[in-house]
Amino acid sequence: MTPPTVVHETFAIERTYDVPVASVFRAWTDPAVKARWFAGSSDALGAGYELDFRVGGSEVHRGGPPGGPVYTYESRYHDIVPERRIVYTYEMYADGSRISVSVATIEFRGEGASTRLVLTEQGVFLDGLDTPAQREAGTRSLLDSLAAVVGGGPS
Repeated sequence: MTPPTVVHETFAIERTYDVPVASVFRAWTDPAVKARWFAGSSDALGAGYELDFRVGGSEVHRGGPPGGPVYTYESRYHDIVPERRIVYTYEMYADGSRISVSVATIEFRGEGASTRLVLTEQGVFLDGLDTPAQREAGTRSLLDSLAAVVGGGPS
């Protein structure tokens, strides 16, 4: 049996969206909007995607490619300052095995009519089942999907 391993990593991603902070923040807080960019479509609501956006609230998303694996994302919101920041923790699972635990902070900064978003993630990647590079690439892809929903970016 292979001994358990742990890899710690922190990464930060900055993006500018050419829309006001209120529009970008809403895309993180409104279940119908977030389902479009985070879970793939608004049809995901009730079919493996749930969002209870409040301090102490949670978010759950289940899905994956045909034939598996099934990935599960479970988060808890710890700090919300409207249109300024969101702090949450989350666990990722693949077919029921925990692959990582992370704390993430999203900062929203108004720059004229645009929004500067700074996402910082501190992750613990377990037993070689996930890697920091894979997580960062996936997060960058999600932020590209966010741009497609809010328009105006990213850059």
